[in-house]
Amino acid sequence: MTLQGAAQDWFHTLPSGSISSFKELTYVFTKKYTSYRSIKKNPDHLFNLHKKSNESLRDYIKRFKAERANIVGCDDQIASSAFKRGLPTECELYRELTIYPRQTLVEVFAIAERYALWDDDRIATKKADQIAEQASQENGKRRSQPQGGASAAESYTKFTIPIHQILAQVKDMPWLKKPSPLKGNPTKKDTSRYCTFHEGHGHYTNDCFAWKRHLEDLVRDGHCTEFIVRRAIQQIKDCDAANDEPQRKRSYGSTRS
Repeated sequence: MTLQGAAQDWFHTLPSGSISSFKELTYVFTKKYTSYRSIKKNPDHLFNLHKKSNESLRDYIKRFKAERANIVGCDDQIASSAFKRGLPTECELYRELTIYPRQTLVEVFAIAERYALWDDDRIATKKADQIAEQASQENGKRRSQPQGGASAAESYTKFTIPIHQILAQVKDMPWLKKPSPLKGNPTKKDTSRYCTFHEGHGHYTNDCFAWKRHLEDLVRDGHCTEFIVRRAIQQIKDCDAANDEPQRKRSYGSTRS
């Protein structure tokens, strides 16, 4: 009658007459439920806990608190030492707890929570930089893809000199517009690649899509034409003439629909 729930249901599944004594019942019951017995942990178990390299400080605090809650009568001094021991030595919190030891575990967790706020902000900033850099790379890939079946080189005007040399000659002109600043974390840029147009690292001037597009706009406005191949100039004139042809027809043609 002392058995309850699943244990009582198990008792009723025993074949009739299979148990002849309480000692035998104890043996069968123990054999059945030994695997369900929880093993008590001693305070030394906390020294096996370490903050993982990819684990946030807040998650480490939660994991440590959960393990300590499973240890009955755990001494606060032991728990405080184990908590600090589990931190990487280069961690700012480890340095804080070493230089200014806290007297109680409550104080240790209080200072740890303040450092967790800083760690949360650092992780959020890092993720935002990664997303911005990924978006910038994806935009660059889309812009570099050929359109209309033409190659990327054919989509731009042909010049007699490299476009970084053009920029060097017209950089002080009043009609030259400054580009938007480069996105992403500057510390993660490839410092071996420098763009004079953006005045920053990450890519070469000759590969700068922003400078290529701005140069196309300047050519349409009548600037930098001295650097254009003569055949390209004729192509631009033919294109402009083709674009103006429908307008002339609408201006002088019949107005009937």
